[in-house]
Amino acid sequence: MKVTFLGTGTSQGIPVIGSTHPVCLSDDPRDKRLRVSVLVEVDDMNIVIDCGPDFRQQMLTNPIDHLDAILFTHEHSDHTVGMDDIRPFFFQQGDIPVFAHRRVMESLRQRFDYIFASDNKYPGAPSVQEHEIENSDFKVKGLTVTPVNVMHNRVQVFGFRIRDFAYITDAKTIEEEEAEKLKGVDVLVVNALRKEPHHSHFNLEEALAFIAKIQPKRAYLTHISHVMGFQQDVQAELPENVFLAYDNLKITI
Repeated sequence: MKVTFLGTGTSQGIPVIGSTHPVCLSDDPRDKRLRVSVLVEVDDMNIVIDCGPDFRQQMLTNPIDHLDAILFTHEHSDHTVGMDDIRPFFFQQGDIPVFAHRRVMESLRQRFDYIFASDNKYPGAPSVQEHEIENSDFKVKGLTVTPVNVMHNRVQVFGFRIRDFAYITDAKTIEEEEAEKLKGVDVLVVNALRKEPHHSHFNLEEALAFIAKIQPKRAYLTHISHVMGFQQDVQAELPENVFLAYDNLKITI
């Protein structure tokens, strides 16, 4: 399995528009962060988790020739509004399989009604195969995916475990029975917004505590704000098996 971090930034990305914060002005390419998404390549399948506003640029930087599924964690704009840019994949291969909670699917239908329309469909619009998921295992072309339910303040969010890889974003709290689903993973990806506490995201201290609880072989932090600090400085403060992810980082599991 290969995982590519397509984006590792928070909802505004880094640099933030108009910001003069030192991290936003950094020359280190690892401090430039698009909105969060990952590409999972396994068994000749390409699975993207979340399709945000930078999806087009992410696919140009990390090109793939087909897309087997999009898994959506939740309905917030930084995770969903790239849906229109699936058109090239649709034109090549037909309807794109989309997996999401019923609530998230309803949000997508409202926002992208022209994609989900069944009557008088605009000929240039893409189409999708809708797969509503609950908090139980589901299959993507025979591959088992395990949802992991987390809370983003009051918003329900799905993380996903695929074999020995797990991806959690926008988490603030996780129930014990959901955390148990993550035990034994080789690689855990989890959000860490900043060092200061936040009402709806793990901060760095909370993310590290969660990693220590799960005990993966390796862990990567994502959904990172500019106020977290410079990549090289934060990385130097982390435990030896924890890494601050950055855009276009590729790992093998």
